[in-house]
Amino acid sequence: MYKFYLAFQNNKLDYFKFYKTSSEQKAYAILKEQFPAISGEKMIRKITSDSTENHKNVVLITIESLSAEYMKMFGNEQNITPFLDSLAQKSLQFTNLYAVGNRTVRGLEAVTLCLPPTAGESIIKREDNKNKFSTGFLFNQRGYNVKFMYGGDAFFDNMQDFYSGNGYKIVDKSSFAPEEITFSNVWGVCDEDMYNKAIKVMNAEAKENKPFFNHIMTVSNHRPFTYPNNKIDIPGDIKSRDGGVKYTDYSLRRFFAMASKQPWFKNTLFVIVADHCASSAGKTELPLDKYRIPAFIYNPEAKPAKYNKLMSQIDLMPTLFGLLHFSYESKFFGQDVFKPDYKPRAFIATYQDLGLIKDNVLTILSPKQQVKQFDLQLNPKPGIAPEYQIDYNEIPMKTQRTDLVNETISFYQTASDMLKKREYQKTANSNPKIDSGFKQASLKNDKQITRSEKSFQ
Repeated sequence: MYKFYLAFQNNKLDYFKFYKTSSEQKAYAILKEQFPAISGEKMIRKITSDSTENHKNVVLITIESLSAEYMKMFGNEQNITPFLDSLAQKSLQFTNLYAVGNRTVRGLEAVTLCLPPTAGESIIKREDNKNKFSTGFLFNQRGYNVKFMYGGDAFFDNMQDFYSGNGYKIVDKSSFAPEEITFSNVWGVCDEDMYNKAIKVMNAEAKENKPFFNHIMTVSNHRPFTYPNNKIDIPGDIKSRDGGVKYTDYSLRRFFAMASKQPWFKNTLFVIVADHCASSAGKTELPLDKYRIPAFIYNPEAKPAKYNKLMSQIDLMPTLFGLLHFSYESKFFGQDVFKPDYKPRAFIATYQDLGLIKDNVLTILSPKQQVKQFDLQLNPKPGIAPEYQIDYNEIPMKTQRTDLVNETISFYQTASDMLKKREYQKTANSNPKIDSGFKQASLKNDKQITRSEKSFQ
């Protein structure tokens, strides 16, 4: 018990000391069932596409604390996300996606490294956090401009160290000229100012005749929920959570209005996802409704569609790479959900509880080698479409499903082991075989998107 307390105080939890384990051979064998393309080396597999890689610009926006429950389609009747509601209907929606954790660094880790949340502190805040196999690495390999944009001080939560150490250029509050800041609080400049800066940066990048990948992290939907007055119908000085959400939505509408006037807009994919939910408190260790987040990809030239199967935050970027037909050697635990070998599951966790959702069962690994399982029973709310229902009763299971226990152990143990042995580093073998005449065409007639739309019906 003292060892666990000491580890907790030092922000370090060694999976192999505190959690249930299996042999490395058994864990690896189970993972090979989940990832048939794995080669002889741990987790390495070839991702291939029959089509030419499409090097569109990509803007990834991770929105602070945007719970699914704030959006109209998930049952909210307050009309605090009118723009996001409308944009989702024009996008490729992922209606059943779960955040991996309850902190911003966990959400950033999920979309950047695409691996399950390991016990203890986020990788972003660890000393060994550089040169990892990441989304930015794959974009850099293809000649993209790669940036992380944050309205606050990027030294917060070690973001500067992590992103600069993984090939991203940083744009944060220190990059702003005084006249570019119209409003700021303890967290940084308001979202409007961040988006104004982003437009300037992207306009400059577009002139370099190379694609860009820009990851924007918002700040306005965070306590104390202060923002400029006279922007929305909720005053910016009353410190209202609903106001924070609505101002976030307002700022995003304004960003898209500006972006749509730029010459690079139609050649850009916009990925919108929350970093985590607004609150993680609930009746159980891992309350599912506190991990459900909205996520969608907007392509100005593609038809809207829905993907309703269970998926994780770590799957979002590998799925995007699939839509762009990227071919590469992957170490990601995240998967392209449109691939025929994808098996729906999601990872959710706290600092110490590690969960896997699969087959309507939640399996939780906890310190002191504890394992719990819950039968997930939907508690439907009237007036909400089935794909947007988020409320589940978690019923303790008297008899555990050992197959799911073993699978949960395999995922978390292998991820922890790879990090410990520094096997999740970027590799020289991920260089793409790029056709020098790669297409900058839209995805409107893309075969992958067509297959995806069929799966939504």
